[in-house]
Amino acid sequence: MSYISRLSRLDSCAVSDALDKLGLRGAVTGIQRLSTDRRIAGRVLTVKLDRAEGRANTRHLCTAAIEAAQPGDIIVVEQRTGLDAASWGGNLSIGAKVRGVAGVIVEGPARDIDDSRRLDFPVFARNATARTARGRIVEVAMNEPITVGDVTVNPGDYVIADSSAVVFVAASEIERALDTAEQIMAREEAMAQAIREGKPISQVMGANYEHMLKKA
Repeated sequence: MSYISRLSRLDSCAVSDALDKLGLRGAVTGIQRLSTDRRIAGRVLTVKLDRAEGRANTRHLCTAAIEAAQPGDIIVVEQRTGLDAASWGGNLSIGAKVRGVAGVIVEGPARDIDDSRRLDFPVFARNATARTARGRIVEVAMNEPITVGDVTVNPGDYVIADSSAVVFVAASEIERALDTAEQIMAREEAMAQAIREGKPISQVMGANYEHMLKKA
């Protein structure tokens, strides 16, 4: 089974717990799922945006990333300028869906959320806005390291995003992160089954739970 298939069977909490156990950073909170109810997981393509400050875009934001994407990839955009200007919009969602992109994650604002919802295209962003990027922000890099929350994200890293959080896993750490997350999820599922079968929750959520995240 591929890494992406394995990651897709998990959730952000299990992967975050695995990173905690391994002493790694990757979880980012505060980025909201604005369209669809689906979890997404895949490889990362990065885009970095900055204030225009007199610079003109040589191409529309994020279009090069869409054209470079492979089916199942996830585009991750950094827009940390503080400006209320959309880093993603409806036509980009159409282009990304046609290309087979699994979703977009924006460290910053996105717009045309209703359009993306009608398309059933997953958009995760810090917030929504109606304000255009024109004259406000420009694309300054693609497939270079970016920052999301307090996490450095590199092209080719892995990410899982759902209604709880967005969690990045460095490509060099994906195998042991998946192994650990799968063990944690299996234990969580066993605990949930024990609760359903009537075992006192104080026993189920006792010492075993507290020891789950101890570093190996």
